Amino acid sequence: MSINNHIGSNPLVSVIIPCFNHGMYLHKAIESVLRQTYPSTEIIVVDDGSMDNTKAVANQYPGVKYIYQQNQGLSAARNTGAKHSSGDFLVFLDADDWLYPRGIEINVSYLVKNQDAAFVSGLYDAVYVEENAIREGKHEVNSDHYKRLLQCNYIGMIAAVIFRQWVFKEFSYDTSLRNCEDYDLYLRVARKYPVFHHQNKIAAYRLHSSNMSANIPSMLKGALRVLKRQKDQLRSKEEKQAYEAGEVIWKKYYSRELYETLRQKRKAASGEELQMLMRYRPKYFLRYTMKNKKAIIKSGIKDLTPAFGLKLLNKVGLQNHYVPPVGKVDLGDFNQVKPFSKEFGYDRGGPVDRYYIENFLREESGSITGRVLEIGDNSYTMQFGNGRVTHSDILHVDESNPSATFVGDISNAPHLPDNAFDCIILTQTLHLIYDFKGALHTCHRILKSGGNLLLTVPGITPIDHGEWKETWYWSFTDKAMQKLVAETFPDGTSEINTHGNVFAATAFLYGMGLAEVSKEKLDYNDPHYQVIVSVKAQKAVTP
Repeated sequence: MSINNHIGSNPLVSVIIPCFNHGMYLHKAIESVLRQTYPSTEIIVVDDGSMDNTKAVANQYPGVKYIYQQNQGLSAARNTGAKHSSGDFLVFLDADDWLYPRGIEINVSYLVKNQDAAFVSGLYDAVYVEENAIREGKHEVNSDHYKRLLQCNYIGMIAAVIFRQWVFKEFSYDTSLRNCEDYDLYLRVARKYPVFHHQNKIAAYRLHSSNMSANIPSMLKGALRVLKRQKDQLRSKEEKQAYEAGEVIWKKYYSRELYETLRQKRKAASGEELQMLMRYRPKYFLRYTMKNKKAIIKSGIKDLTPAFGLKLLNKVGLQNHYVPPVGKVDLGDFNQVKPFSKEFGYDRGGPVDRYYIENFLREESGSITGRVLEIGDNSYTMQFGNGRVTHSDILHVDESNPSATFVGDISNAPHLPDNAFDCIILTQTLHLIYDFKGALHTCHRILKSGGNLLLTVPGITPIDHGEWKETWYWSFTDKAMQKLVAETFPDGTSEINTHGNVFAATAFLYGMGLAEVSKEKLDYNDPHYQVIVSVKAQKAVTP
């Protein structure tokens, strides 16, 4: 049923979209507002000092109000948007998230029905990009909203909330908070005014590696800090009990999130992460350390264990050098002629080769500085540039790509300026270019003196079944890259490395997902089985 059947007029809803270097996602956020069934909205994009194409994307939509400010952080950007809004109601939509078509209509209808409510919140879907999974963010809360917020942030996602405009005459986002600023605002408002929560889905929350929420110890510290601010505001025994329960719940929740992340992604724990587990959930700390301290078990075990025992230890990951006798090889799940995935493992948790590509870029991140050109998109520039990038450019072959700052084939691109870029990121692209030498010559020409090319190419690899199958021309070895770089970067310097081993290559060919291969197996390098070849080539410094 349309909201027009419930409300005589349609109050204006201001949708505020803060954006910092998320231009690649901004289209979807804006268009999700334009597709709303609710007829009366304004869109305000607050560019928080982006170095990407945020402004260009926003300006493609005539009705969008674009506001630029020097980088001040998410809270400041939201406050700026609220100050420039004209609506009776406000919605905050992060640039990498999106609203469902009836999201605003549903939230407005509940806000109109609940005249005393300062804000109304609904449900959302959590979209896990790396895992290719969607999980429902669902909490049923019918009363005692402040006490429930003391126990946990049942709202979860800011875009699932609609505020009355007057809230931001009295309240604002605390710019001193590095995270959990939404939770802080919910608590402060709910402490003083009624709020309402319903069970309808409003929005989708995209979770990826660049989210602030990916830093779990930091999120726990933020949640406990925000909760502690309420301690002096507690008025009853029940509120004090809810507060104490909240401290326990937050510690348990984030400790479990951390343990599951380490376990599922086979991710090595940092010192801060280990301290968090040891302090708040010792049982998870013990489980993790027992599974990862294998050296003690391995010591001297091979000479004392029969073959069947070594095979068993190999299966559970405690003995990595078991060689089966001739004729006794157990092929297991590899005993088939078709792969598990034809999508490079994207549908099983992400490709194996991405581990090596991103490790290489992380190690060479110091070279991602100044003006950077990336081929296809600028996701790696933003991920690894870490504030050192002053200007981000994208080269794409498709002129309809709205994110591209240059369009063309890098193997023949005379329109690209000479000596213009401090760094070029060219990952997993050279094999799709028939004239790959021409592409490397272009890279050399457009780099500044002393500029760096960060390049990865496939070695042992499946061939794409889809978009790139007709232009998948080459695979490379480290020896081939040494000769190519010597020819195309004369007098410069280069560092060429191989990544992978027989297991990683086999897993990649079968389409196993990254989460299915342990870090220990990925990190073992055998140059006879090159999954990825990485190149750092520096243009010679001219006087």
